[in-house]
Amino acid sequence: MTNYLPALVVACLYLAASYLLFNSLRKPASLSDGARSNKRPALWLASLAAIAHVMIDFVRSGLPDAVNLPFFTALSVTLLVIVVIQLLMCVKHPADYLGLAIYPLAALAVLASGFFESDNKIVTPALQIHVLLSITAYAVLALAASQAILVLVQRRYLNRHKPGGFMRALPPLTSTESLLFLLLRVGFVLLTLSLASGFVFLEDMFAQHLVHKTVLSCVAWLIFAVLQFGMWRFGWRGKRLVGWVLGGFGALLIAYFGSKLVLELILQR
Repeated sequence: MTNYLPALVVACLYLAASYLLFNSLRKPASLSDGARSNKRPALWLASLAAIAHVMIDFVRSGLPDAVNLPFFTALSVTLLVIVVIQLLMCVKHPADYLGLAIYPLAALAVLASGFFESDNKIVTPALQIHVLLSITAYAVLALAASQAILVLVQRRYLNRHKPGGFMRALPPLTSTESLLFLLLRVGFVLLTLSLASGFVFLEDMFAQHLVHKTVLSCVAWLIFAVLQFGMWRFGWRGKRLVGWVLGGFGALLIAYFGSKLVLELILQR
């Protein structure tokens, strides 16, 4: 409970950034430079929230243990990494709109982590590499899943010749698709490195407490591998692409957070 008040402040910063971003996208500026400056306060506020979030999740307790990381702490750390990657993307890509979904989720995650405070133990540097690779891969693929849904919605609006409202604030379809393909490529490489590091650094990836995570993560890797091949060989787009992205991300979601939710919060093990 001692960490609840700082978490509340961080959550308020995230929500304020969401509000500013929503207003900037609801009434986009006519010129690109004006649009960029219109969104800058929201991004600066989200950056401030992320810095404070780092202090809560890492400075207080050090780097986490991927195997024993509590559910709400894992959720908070993962959302933090997603926010950081999204903010870094905004330096070169028009990816600010993703904050509308990410910042409120980060606010909820940091609140939950602050309320259900738990200690993380420091582990070996080798295992920490595996932890950071896993969380970063998950974060990038989570952004890819969000971007895939957005691209699908954007395609439908454009096909109906009704790109009004929020759609007018988005970059061209070619830009949003290019960003999606980049996220999928980077996410697949990180997921590959994460699995490889797990087999190298962990004693037994198929131990009883890890076997479900390992199997589902391998299933997710296969799905994204097929997706990469389909994009390269057959030029997959639209519903098919989104279906494969959500299928792979769903497997990752169940592999880690689904299993931890059942074991820690329902079965209380």
